[in-house]
Amino acid sequence: MLLAGDIGGTKTDLAVFQFGGDPRVPVAQRRFPSRDFPSLEAMAREYAAHVGLPITYASFAVAGPVAEGKASLTNLPWEIDASALQTALGVESVRLLNDIHAMATAVPHLWPSELRTLRTGEPVPGGAIVVIAPGTGLGEAFLTWNGSRYHAHSSEGGHVDFAPTTPREAELLKRLQARWGRVSYERVCAGQSIPGLYEFLKEGGHPPEAPEIRAELDRVQDRTPTIVAAGTRAQAPDPLCVETLEMFVSILGVAAGNLALTMFATGGIYLAGGIAQRVLPVATNFDHLFRSTFQEKGRLTPVLARTPIHLIVEPVALLGAALHGLDIIDAPGRVSA
Repeated sequence: MLLAGDIGGTKTDLAVFQFGGDPRVPVAQRRFPSRDFPSLEAMAREYAAHVGLPITYASFAVAGPVAEGKASLTNLPWEIDASALQTALGVESVRLLNDIHAMATAVPHLWPSELRTLRTGEPVPGGAIVVIAPGTGLGEAFLTWNGSRYHAHSSEGGHVDFAPTTPREAELLKRLQARWGRVSYERVCAGQSIPGLYEFLKEGGHPPEAPEIRAELDRVQDRTPTIVAAGTRAQAPDPLCVETLEMFVSILGVAAGNLALTMFATGGIYLAGGIAQRVLPVATNFDHLFRSTFQEKGRLTPVLARTPIHLIVEPVALLGAALHGLDIIDAPGRVSA
């Protein structure tokens, strides 16, 4: 059996899958608050003991870069080591992959109900596919065709240098450089960046800040949900929150277009992550703004205007981790290189 997990900075989903079974139907599954545990080893050991199943392999999608079987979570103080996990769990093999890599692994297996198509476009059979996911951070991954199937690859493209495309974004960059020095896209295009965009626009004075929004922001620790909720509500959305989300979506479109050009993603682009899921389907102006900034690439605009755009509307990282883990097992008792 395979233990698979989606390890996030806030929550972790662990599940057990039967080799030869359906990767969408776990034998057992449970969600944990990530910060309630000192390490993944402690959490996984507790869960394995609880389910009491004969686990022999493990595959974990983690919210951070993975190199040589080790990972440091971007938004959680955990150091994850595949060898240490293998020993702690007493299994034959442990594989780690970035959570966006896991989402990309799931893309060829997604059902229509798990997607919302923002633009059908003109997909090229076997063309490269890219995934961009604004969540707590900004994740990116891509898929390439080997002649018979797609293979997913991880990327840390969310940490490339932010390049402003408007005078207001240039002013934002100056403000952030004064604070951080180097500014990546993740600084301006992730859930954690939304309160900063709000404060930047508030200081500009237009539109003015609503007193009730300020009072709510002063009460909460995580201000992003408040801004997103006020900017996307159906009745009387808050103007400053709307403008904040418009700036966010505009920058996201540019970042997604850059990724699509870098990988020449003629197979399409898939948007994932909680922020995109909450914002893009709400109003046509967000949808239109994203598509507009995505394809505004000068002489290459016609290429991106044909690129299919899909929004993943369901959590799929656990599915990707399970697919990755089950795929590396050639036969019971043997793991592929």
